[in-house]
Amino acid sequence: MTLTTLRTLDEIRSTCRGVDGQLGFVPTMGAIHAGHQSLVRAARQECDVVAASIFVNPLQFGDDEDLDAYPRREAEDAVLLAAAGADLLLLIDKDEMYPPDFATTITQSETLVTTLEGECRPGHFEGVLTVVAKLFGLVGPCRAFFGRKDYQQTVVVRRMVADLNLPVHVEVCPTVREPDGLAMSSRNAYLGDDQRAAALSLVGALRAAEQAFRAGERSAPAIEAAMETILRAGTDEPEYACLVDPLDMSRRTAARAGDVAVVAARVGPARLIDNHSLGDTIPGLPARP
Repeated sequence: MTLTTLRTLDEIRSTCRGVDGQLGFVPTMGAIHAGHQSLVRAARQECDVVAASIFVNPLQFGDDEDLDAYPRREAEDAVLLAAAGADLLLLIDKDEMYPPDFATTITQSETLVTTLEGECRPGHFEGVLTVVAKLFGLVGPCRAFFGRKDYQQTVVVRRMVADLNLPVHVEVCPTVREPDGLAMSSRNAYLGDDQRAAALSLVGALRAAEQAFRAGERSAPAIEAAMETILRAGTDEPEYACLVDPLDMSRRTAARAGDVAVVAARVGPARLIDNHSLGDTIPGLPARP
C-alpha cells in the first residue's frame, strides 16, 4: 500500500478534511510495534481512509522522563504503518505544533487527571489532552483508535470528546501482548533479558487480581494487596496496584465484574503500565466457564 506523508499543518488539514468517506485516525508517538499496527488494522476494517500520526509530544513528558531517549525511527515506522494498512502518515514538526507563542492547554477535573498516572506524572494528562485536541482539530471528523493498555488515557480522551462535543468517535482496542503475556510497549525495547523477565510481574499482578476475584474475593483492598505483593517481589519501583471504576478511575472498596485492575512500576530504565478488567480472560489463566 502506498503511504502518503504529510508534514505541514495546512496539508494535513486540507487532505484529512477532504477525505471522501470515513476517516480512521491512529495517533502515535512512533516506535511502532504490533500494538500500533493492530490499531491501524482495526481502522482499516472500519474506515475508508486511515491516517496515522507520529509526534513525540514534549508536553506529556516530565523533567525526569525519557523524552530525549524515546525511540525515533521515522523510516522504519513508515514501513510498518503502511504494511498495516495506513494511507496517510502525519509528521508534524514540534515548532509547528507548539510555536513560541503557544498559550493554551487542556485539563480536566482532579479526579480524572491527578490520580494514578496523573499523580505519578504531574502534568502528563494536560499534555496528552492538549496534543490530542490539536490533532483532532487538524484531522476533523473521524473515528480515532486508541489502545487499551493506556487505560486512563482512553478515559480522559473520551471525556474530553464528550465534554467538548468534538466530532470524533473514540474506539478503544484490546491490548496486544507478547506470547508470555507482557503488554507490548515502545519502552519494552529498553529492557535487558533479566529486566524483561522481571517485567512479567505486572501481568502476574493482574493475574493475581483475576484469580482472587474468581475465587470469590470482593474486598478491593484485599485484591490490591495480592497485586502489590507480586509487583513488589518482581519490580524495582512499584508505583501503584489499584482497583478502579472503569468510567471515572475512582478507587473501589468492593470489587465487581468490569472493574479495572491497574498497575505501574519501573523495571530498570523503563516505566511500564498495564491493566485488566475483572471477569475477562487474561494470558496464563484459563477462560472462565
